Amino acid sequence: MMKQFLDKDFLLTNDTAVHLYHDCAAGLPIIDYHCHLSPKEVAEDNRFRSITEVWLGGDHYKWRAMRTNGVPEHYITGDASDWEKFEKWAETVQYAFRNPLYHWTHLELKTAFGIDKVLNPSTAREIFDECNEKIAQPDFSARGLMRRYGVEVVCTTDDPVDSLEYHKQTRESGFEIKMLPAWRPDKAMQIENPTAYKQYVARLAAVADKDITTFRDLIEALRIRHQFFAEQGCSLSDHGIDKFYADDYTQTEIESIFDRVMTGDQPSEQDLSKFRSAMLYEFAMMDGETNWVQQFHYGALRNNNALMFSHLGPDTGYDSIDDQNSGRAMARFFDRLNSEHSLAKTIIYNLNPRDNELVATMLGNFQDGSVPGKMQWGSGWWFLDQKDGIERQLNALSLLGLLSRFVGMLTDSRSFLSYPRHEYFRRILCNIIGRDVENGEIPASEMPRIEQMVKDISYFNAKNYFGF
Repeated sequence: MMKQFLDKDFLLTNDTAVHLYHDCAAGLPIIDYHCHLSPKEVAEDNRFRSITEVWLGGDHYKWRAMRTNGVPEHYITGDASDWEKFEKWAETVQYAFRNPLYHWTHLELKTAFGIDKVLNPSTAREIFDECNEKIAQPDFSARGLMRRYGVEVVCTTDDPVDSLEYHKQTRESGFEIKMLPAWRPDKAMQIENPTAYKQYVARLAAVADKDITTFRDLIEALRIRHQFFAEQGCSLSDHGIDKFYADDYTQTEIESIFDRVMTGDQPSEQDLSKFRSAMLYEFAMMDGETNWVQQFHYGALRNNNALMFSHLGPDTGYDSIDDQNSGRAMARFFDRLNSEHSLAKTIIYNLNPRDNELVATMLGNFQDGSVPGKMQWGSGWWFLDQKDGIERQLNALSLLGLLSRFVGMLTDSRSFLSYPRHEYFRRILCNIIGRDVENGEIPASEMPRIEQMVKDISYFNAKNYFGF
């Protein structure tokens, strides 16, 4: 019998999966512990002018698909009207079967707007008008959408120089959903462009109210900001790195590299590697001292299209999976911290799926019995947060670790309509577990434990791990 597209049992292929999703996972709140939402839009409870703004603005997943479908940039990031951009997206969707964007698009239409129609050129105008009619209503603001999806906590992504004024404004407004900052100090280690780096250091010095003339000054200024973030409720860091760095270095070498960069000298590749190794270590020490959770997103090859980077800048859809080796450096990095009793709770996200088993086995080297699942493998990230990527991550973690201790899904998104990714993940999770139960690989007699496992991965593990 042919199943209906996106019915209530979407992605659930067995009776146990249906029970686990609807009765255990579906109604749980969302803890979105890593996202790129605009704190300003939350603080000001932003009202969106149209479905195009909230749906296509900044969504480089959709932009890549539209370019692949032959849509000119004028209709993607250019000055075409909202309707023209939406129309071009509707034309693209019909070519997106088997791409996760097809599922996400229709999940978002259904869960946010109650629209069951399939988006294509013939339905585009009525869907556009219906969405815009609803967006004009008060409960479709930024905060309204967060309430609609049952969000409990979001952690944004914030630079050490950020004022965090919008987090404070949101907190003091009495908004019932927690919006917490997450420390993202990537720019503090990006010395490859000395001119830009000197400008960044000047900004850091200003907000930390500390002169920065030496490497020690730099670390002290970062510690001042780290403490400020903690005072604003931050307990997570996040690091976007191409690979792990764990070179041997001396303090004298790092001080010399910093001094030369600050005078405008271009660092060598060896300088870059040593400096990044030192900075990752210093950041990890700060997190270990304050019992923060540190997150590492690694494996992206960014800004590959130089022409379009010059026109549009970063995060516009011109990144890909990289193929650098990180296993040995990762082991050295964590081993040094562990040997010094300074290894914080850690989440690793790999972008290249070839590293799945590497990461899954690396984690087991540094579990110490102090916290269930202290070392976590993050959910499928970026190019891997689709059905196959999620299943492969869940399967590898099941085989090589303890799936029951997994902290689950996050959106990693700039959009207030991306929360159905949690539903997508929960459905896939329940289908995998349900299939194993029905195949006799997990005993049905353990159903209470199985049900709790689903609830834990969907919500409770994250709540307990982060202390929210």
